[in-house]
Formats: sequence, C-alpha cells, structure tokens
Amino acid sequence: MFSNWRRPLLAAIVVLFFVAVPAVLLANHSWGNYHWARTSNPFTLKVGDNVTAAWDTYLNVAIADWHQSSVLNLTKVAGTITNPKNCKIQNGRIEVCNAAYGFNGWLGIANIRVSGSHITGGTTRVNDSYFNTATYNSPAWRQFVMCQEIGHDFGLDHQDENFNNANLGTCMDYTNNPGTNQHPNAHDYEQLEDIYAHLDSTTTIGASAPTGPGRGAAPPAWHELTPGDTPAQWGRLVAQSRDGGQSVYELDFGRGYKIITHVTWTLEMAERNRAAMGHHD
Repeated sequence: MFSNWRRPLLAAIVVLFFVAVPAVLLANHSWGNYHWARTSNPFTLKVGDNVTAAWDTYLNVAIADWHQSSVLNLTKVAGTITNPKNCKIQNGRIEVCNAAYGFNGWLGIANIRVSGSHITGGTTRVNDSYFNTATYNSPAWRQFVMCQEIGHDFGLDHQDENFNNANLGTCMDYTNNPGTNQHPNAHDYEQLEDIYAHLDSTTTIGASAPTGPGRGAAPPAWHELTPGDTPAQWGRLVAQSRDGGQSVYELDFGRGYKIITHVTWTLEMAERNRAAMGHHD
C-alpha cells in the first residue's frame, strides 16, 4: 500500500502524534507551588458554608465534585462568617460566601493566605450583583464559578485561559459559555495528585496558628486582613490572562507572608481588560 520510503515517514508521524498528545493532556496547571501543608494523604479540609439558599445546591455539588479527588476530602461545616461582605480568611479552612459585592467587574474571587508556599487559609466569594442579572443568573454560570473558585483554594490554576477556545469539560477552563464547564475533569484530579504528591513535616489544616517557611513572626496585618472588593485593595497585579478574563493580585507582607487574590471577571470586564492590554478578538 505504501512505498518503502513512505513507511518510515508514516511511522514517525504516528510516533510524534502519540508523544505530543500526552504532553498536552499533562500540561501543568498548578497555581505557583501553593498547597496546604499536611502530613498524610488523603487530607480533609473543612469548607464553611456562609451562602444563602440560592447558592446551597451549587456549593454542595462543588464540594461533592472535589471530594472525589484521591488526595483530598472536603467536609461542609457551618460557616464562621458574621458578615459575608467581608468573608474573613480563617486559619486552616476554606470559607465560602455570597453577597452583593457591587458592579465592580468580577463574578468570583478566591483568596489564599500563604506562608512561603503553604496555604494557611482560603476563601471563595461569588458576586450576587451580577448573578442576579439575566446574563449570569443561570445554573451553568453559578456552578462554573463556584467550582472554579473553590478549585483555586487548593492551589489549582486554569487548564486554558482563552474563552474563545473549545470547552475542555472542566470548571478550571475559562469560557464564555459554561454549559459543559461546570465540574472538574480527570486532569484536575491528576494535577491535585501532582501538587500533593509530597508530604510535609507540619500541617496548616485546621491549624490555630499557621506554620510554614515564613521567616520570623508574621505581621499582624497578615493575620487580620482580608482583601476587599476592588483591585485597589488586592495589591500588585502579578498575572493576567491574554483574554482579560482572569487576574491574579498579590499583597506581600515580607518574609514569605502573602495574601493572593484570583479574580474571575465578567465577560464585559474581560473585554475592557483586553482593550487596555491592546488585545482584540
């Protein structure tokens, strides 16, 4: 069927295909090297429920989805937040809040407080100011954002940050049509296994006081501060996706102590961000 000279060429193409595909599927999407310190796997994180009835179903689904990880167990507990507008970071757990945070351009935020590379507390916030509008008040948008922001609180980043690309079937894929991007996929679970492959000698799970490689005592502001609702309160912009839909900000308190904010912008704000960067569809 093939001449002799074509057979080696065809074989080479086949080999390249099977080598290249796993490289794409195994692309790294951890958020820096941030992770919860723990001494064994699987570890259990408490997720504080501070959401209203309109969000309970989406929070429950996200917890059940991420609980399927082989290295991570989630337990929903009563929230400790008295004012969801603040959603204060608590040691050793994740707090999830919803409120009308204002028409400030974002759908969801994940905050992590870190000591060196260790996450010591995390929050997820979803913005009712937009989720009560016709554009975003749908099960698909609510589940997508809830799932993604909680995923960031484990140290996951995105698999893809271009919302014009075809959906990857994961909530860790930015999109302008989240119909098939509402849950984690197999690669998210694999990435969690990679992030948590090593064990630590200390733990930040449920810790009353954070531990980790921060040098010297942590500044009081690091313990007490939870960033507010606008970029002016999030510190320095350290990363932004080319499509303008995702941004990362950092408050650096020195000696390895930081609070990092991951932002999922509305589609309208993403368009503004692209224009400001000089990028166009």
